[in-house]
Amino acid sequence: MIRVLLSQFQQTFEDLDKDKKMSQVQQVYERKVTGAERFFSHAPFSTVTMVARIKGKVTEAMLRDAVEKVQQRHALLRVRIKPTNDDSLWFTSHDVQAIPIEVIPRNSDDDWIKIHAEGCKAPYEFETRPPIRFILVQSPEVSELIILCHHIICDGMSLAYLARDLMVCLGDPTAELQVLPAPEPITVKNLPRDASLSGIVKFFIKRIKQKWAEEIIIFDQEDYEALNAAYWQNFHHEILSIELSEAETKALVARCRKENVTVNSAIIMAFSGAQNFVEGRKPHHAKTASAVSLRDRLPESPGEGMGYYAAGVELKYKYNPNKSFWENARQYHKKIQPHLTANKKAFGDLPAYLQMDSNIYEALSFKKLGGLVAQDSPSYEKLHAFSQREDVVVRLLKRAGMETLDTKLISIAITNLGRLDFPQTYGELELERLIMQPGGAFPLVHVDMVIGVVTSAGKLSLVVEYAEEAVDTETMQTIKDKAMAWLLDTGTRPLI
Repeated sequence: MIRVLLSQFQQTFEDLDKDKKMSQVQQVYERKVTGAERFFSHAPFSTVTMVARIKGKVTEAMLRDAVEKVQQRHALLRVRIKPTNDDSLWFTSHDVQAIPIEVIPRNSDDDWIKIHAEGCKAPYEFETRPPIRFILVQSPEVSELIILCHHIICDGMSLAYLARDLMVCLGDPTAELQVLPAPEPITVKNLPRDASLSGIVKFFIKRIKQKWAEEIIIFDQEDYEALNAAYWQNFHHEILSIELSEAETKALVARCRKENVTVNSAIIMAFSGAQNFVEGRKPHHAKTASAVSLRDRLPESPGEGMGYYAAGVELKYKYNPNKSFWENARQYHKKIQPHLTANKKAFGDLPAYLQMDSNIYEALSFKKLGGLVAQDSPSYEKLHAFSQREDVVVRLLKRAGMETLDTKLISIAITNLGRLDFPQTYGELELERLIMQPGGAFPLVHVDMVIGVVTSAGKLSLVVEYAEEAVDTETMQTIKDKAMAWLLDTGTRPLI
């Protein structure tokens, strides 16, 4: 009798816990889109990608069930974006349509690259459904699950955690995922004290906001779709995917330890040196940017929650061709380390974006690209006129050296998620590797290459993304080959 009563009590508590979780999910979630998140608003080039290569059979029904479960776990996977009359945007879980899921047959190992390229061009339906979509490139033995997500609701780590959550559900359809509380976004109140702005910076931001309030233009979904079409008609993104074996990954990590550098520093210097070797030295080649996760630096950490919790550290370093590649890597590593550890450097301009808190950063993309919109577009007159207008947005672009699309801001921008301690086996499925493409905050032609790195299942994957209008594929292939020869060199042969 006692055992029966205890079993009944246990079942009651489990049912109450499930009811509590479902209540959390069913409650309408709403919050304002922050100034940092708005930096990516309506940007056609701000898609972050995670690709999970899965060994074993994955069906469409399995994927749809898994997506439904991860939506319950992550609040930002249940929202659309609601514009208001006062220039603000809001995330809301009210009246949200389904996340798009597509299944495409897999015929070769490289199919996912072309499918990913086409997927990036499709506009998001920000006002009706979550800005994320899933494409399963499917075969009975091996499949690639492509996660395409707009930067406004994610960063690279968001998608890494999401890929793992999906694997848990795909491997065990009965698995119950913990519903995470909606994470606190990065706001002025959720910043470390040593990352705050000075009074003089706040004064100038206030002046800019006042001026923009007099000139403001509100952009809508129709404008975004016109801009998205214009961008992809005029610019062509390409990627080179590099997949290291487990042995190659171990060898690279061991060599970096021996040379007292991080894998991140080694990769940056390998591509910087190769670029100098192939193209000759150019002024912008010295400029690099490294993404930094801010998740553990915030007063209220998001944990494994979805959201934008990253920034970029920029650094100038001239590669010295008279020194070996590893000597350059050590010098670069020594120079960048203080920038990565100090909050003031790591948070960069993000506190200013928060303080600005308007659509002025969104307007930068429309200012730069509005002149490319086709004349038969319903938004042509509005966007073309705005692109030609002299205003405070033009002055901001000039101050940043971005007034023309010909300007090179950075040579190499890198996001390295590091080694992820995720399980490799999920039921009858195996996570063979993860592949990540970081996306960007401005048109890719401003950067020579964007590099995404992630290590999972003991294997490092590296993606190099570039715009054909800035660097041709033959040149980038040569740079990639030279860089990888240096990185995978065991130290037994000359470097140059």
